[in-house]
Amino acid sequence: MRVVNTVNEVRKEVKEWKKQGLTVGLVPTMGFLHEGHASLIRKAAEQCDRVVVSDFVNPTQFAPNEDLESYPRDIEHDMKICEESGADLIFHPGVEEMYCPDFSTYVNMTGPSDELCGKSRPIHFRGVCTVVSKLFNIASPDKAYFGQKDAQQLAVIMRMVRDLNFDIEIVGCPIIRESDGLAKSSRNTYLSPEQRSAATVLHRALEEGRKLAESGEKSASAVIAKITEIIESEPLARIDYVNVTSFPEIIPTEEINGSILAAVAVYFGSTRLIDNFILG
Repeated sequence: MRVVNTVNEVRKEVKEWKKQGLTVGLVPTMGFLHEGHASLIRKAAEQCDRVVVSDFVNPTQFAPNEDLESYPRDIEHDMKICEESGADLIFHPGVEEMYCPDFSTYVNMTGPSDELCGKSRPIHFRGVCTVVSKLFNIASPDKAYFGQKDAQQLAVIMRMVRDLNFDIEIVGCPIIRESDGLAKSSRNTYLSPEQRSAATVLHRALEEGRKLAESGEKSASAVIAKITEIIESEPLARIDYVNVTSFPEIIPTEEINGSILAAVAVYFGSTRLIDNFILG
């Protein structure tokens, strides 16, 4: 496994692989890898001949008041996980490699990016779409792997690939959880012990919402109310949103019908966590 820092190095490596007729999988990450990322890398290694992992904290998806500077970073730890999970190449660029000083071109989207996190973080998906487009152009993957924990992001990337005619298969992978149900996230490291314990309410609430929907409840409002009631029973939780939308369109719906996404974003102190389930 190699670690490279420049676009040209990635392109040179991928070009040699493609000459040999090898397939390439890409796992875009912001580093500080955990078992959720490892599961994506393993899936890519199962399905592709070579795997590129990008390890880059992307500044364009952070608003000025968000946690760009404090976002956890540990490239040595990331290298260990990548090697153990089957990666062949880590792309670990600096900001100046990805964005020239007068950078002015962005990928904007309407529709799937407007709801849920798009309301709370209005520039977020512009940054996501821009950096992922750049990574697709740099690594030329056959397949790219994204986790369901960021279900709206998965839907946004699927729409972007369709709309912009990227010849790439997007592979969504299941949420990886701690033993107590908390979805694995790099931001879990921000939580105090009390907040970490309180955050398990997210999975409990979503599971009750799932049971209600699977029992035949057709009212999205009823499912939202059940999830909200359980989260609000935890004093340390502060809700950003609880919503039910179609998936992958991300359109709010009043009826549990077809494929739906139930998604939450909740603050514990200053740490914002997301979680969800998909039905249908």
